[in-house]
Formats: sequence, C-alpha cells, structure tokens
Amino acid sequence: QVQLVESGGGLVQAGGSLRLSCAASERIFNRMGWYRQSPGKQRELVAAISIGGTTNYANSVKGRFTISRDNAKNTVYLQMNSLKPEDTARYYCNFRTLAATDYWGQGTQVTVSS
Repeated sequence: QVQLVESGGGLVQAGGSLRLSCAASERIFNRMGWYRQSPGKQRELVAAISIGGTTNYANSVKGRFTISRDNAKNTVYLQMNSLKPEDTARYYCNFRTLAATDYWGQGTQVTVSS
C-alpha cells in the first residue's frame, strides 16, 4: 500500500513563507499536486506538476506559490511565499499514477495570521 507523508505546515504571519513536502513510499507517479480545503468549502486544486515538469496553478496563488518535484525521491514540494490569511486551509498532497489511480496524504494545516 502506497503511503504519502506530508510535512511543513504550521502557523505563519501574513507575508511569510512555508514549504510543504510530500513523499511517497514507492512507485512512480504521473502527476503530483496539492489541494486545500477550508471549513465549509470544497477541496480545490492549488498546484500540480506532471512527470515532465509541466505545472499549473490556481489563479489565487500564481506568482506566490511554486510547485516542484524530485522524481528520484518520489517527493513533491510546494513553496508558498507572500502568504495571505485566505491561504489558511488544510493542504493535501495528491499523487496520480499513469493508470489514473489517486493517492492522498493525510493533510497538513497551514494557518496564516493577519
């Protein structure tokens, strides 16, 4: 069973930075991404990166967040700069295989204070 282990969440002041990471125990994944969910809201895609390095971002984070991956380590990163209170959410990593099977991390809380 593939396991995803997330790290890097926490409490930060507005304007600050955090770096999230998520590592898989095995397997090569086609797409890696980060989603977030706030209370009362639907889970939304924050950023994703293909195995070839193509990225896409939610409009709300463009220019502030950067997603990257290390295929040798089966790890995806999310560098979050210029954080805003509206970025407060639980962040989940998502790994998708070539067969379109999804795996999810347990989530890590990011709280941005104003």
